[in-house]
Amino acid sequence: MRDEIVTTKDSFQESAGSVLIPILMTNDTAPKQYTPRDNSDSLTLSVIVPVHNEEENIGRLAKEISDILLPFVPHEIIYVDDGSTDNSYQVLLDLTGSLTGFRALQHFSRKGQSAAIYSGVTAAKAPLIVTLDGDGQNDPADIPTLLETYYSHSKDDGRLMVAGWRKGRSDSWSKRVSSRIANAIRSSLLSDHTPDTGCGLKIFRREDFLCFPAFNHMHRFMPALMLRNGGRVKSVEVNHRPRIHGKSHYGILNRLWIGFADLLGVSWLNRRKIHVELIEICNSSDKPRSP
Repeated sequence: MRDEIVTTKDSFQESAGSVLIPILMTNDTAPKQYTPRDNSDSLTLSVIVPVHNEEENIGRLAKEISDILLPFVPHEIIYVDDGSTDNSYQVLLDLTGSLTGFRALQHFSRKGQSAAIYSGVTAAKAPLIVTLDGDGQNDPADIPTLLETYYSHSKDDGRLMVAGWRKGRSDSWSKRVSSRIANAIRSSLLSDHTPDTGCGLKIFRREDFLCFPAFNHMHRFMPALMLRNGGRVKSVEVNHRPRIHGKSHYGILNRLWIGFADLLGVSWLNRRKIHVELIEICNSSDKPRSP
């Protein structure tokens, strides 16, 4: 039995800021500017995978995702290359012509994981989004479970985020300890009751994500932002695999200190969220109604 945690909080959403314009990689030699397109009725799920210098992991993981989802749900796979300096461009270019539903975007320079996720969600054509890390440690086999959990627990408004919980992590001792400390600090300040916000595997509605304020490192605070906007968060235990190729781009200092200013900022936003009960003033012959 997988462990699950459900949290909910009422609040009022604020509009998100402007975002980066992603770049569409085509079969031409030069990247082209991407123009967002309307959602496709034939797609249910957009899988967003941010990568930076992951050339050895891209192909294997992309094919895993495709093999798992192709017979299961109409989907697209969107890789966002965050200014890689290795051979990621060529690997992604090859996949655009060989893998069904595969799309690739590229930042001209490195902007960070949150920016890559935002670019991918902005470009997505399906109403539901799945994110997972590009290093291959998140297991794509967990995506059907997250999707089933979303459908079985979402209410009429659908404002639910299902977040992965890496209860048994395949990481170094230092990484596990630093993540536990960071999670404890974050939980005490934000009260998001989410045991593993750093897990890249999540599912949520595209429209809910685009209501989040956009800032660097926001991907670590997505459960708190969902709660702040009146949604719910459900944590489900997922598999976590060892990294086969490459090395992590995060260390102890990244996890404990770099995002501390963002943590204080999200805490500040939560303390100043707006609660409003509103009716429209109307003629006595009419019944009061919400605008």
